[in-house]
This record gives sequence, C-alpha cells and structure tokens, in this order.
Amino acid sequence: MSTAKCISPAAAPGGRCLFRGKEHRTTLTTAEFKEWLKQFDADGDGRISRRELREAIRRRGARFASVKAWRAVRRADRDRNGFVDECEMESLVDFAEKELGFLISGEPITSSSSSARHNWKW
Repeated sequence: MSTAKCISPAAAPGGRCLFRGKEHRTTLTTAEFKEWLKQFDADGDGRISRRELREAIRRRGARFASVKAWRAVRRADRDRNGFVDECEMESLVDFAEKELGFLISGEPITSSSSSARHNWKW
C-alpha cells in the first residue's frame, strides 16, 4: 500500500488526486490538465517555463523534477524560446502522459483557432 499523499483538492482539478501511483491515477481532460498547470504560471504570461514546469512536477511528487522538466520543455518547445505556449501544448500533453503518468483524454488541442494561437491565457 502506498503512503504517498495526494495534491491538495484545491490544487487538483475537481478535487481529484494527481499523484503518480496506479491507485491514484485519474483521467483528466486536456482542459483540466491545462487548468492544473495554470497555477504554476508564476509570472502570468500564459506560457510555461522550465522552472515553472519543474515546480509542477515536484508538487506532483515525481522524482528528478529538474531533469523531467528540462526534457519536457526540450521536447515540446518547437520554436526553442524556452517556453511551452499554446501551439506547443499538445506535445507537453503527450509528454505528461508518457513520462509523468498522467491519464489525459478529451479533445485534442488544435492550433487552427487564431484566438487560441494568439491569446493563450488558459
């Protein structure tokens, strides 16, 4: 039996636990994942930096948060500006599923909408 603790209900969408253990895994929609990630956007610029993602991974209880954040941003950041923004979010969702143990379902993120592409404020 795992002794791991869940992220507080206030930090998790819908009050659900986001810890990696199998007994704690809950399927999130892409919108819920983004909403959870939003709380770590410290500067409020609508983008996720490696430092902000590292904090999100740490709060989730994962080991080697710095390395995982570096890998996630490196994989998702297509324009190499050091941030994951709206048009790159789909790659971050894929990484979160494969490498961080998230179960994410729902409609895929598309960048066809000009409002989503230019005004990503979560």
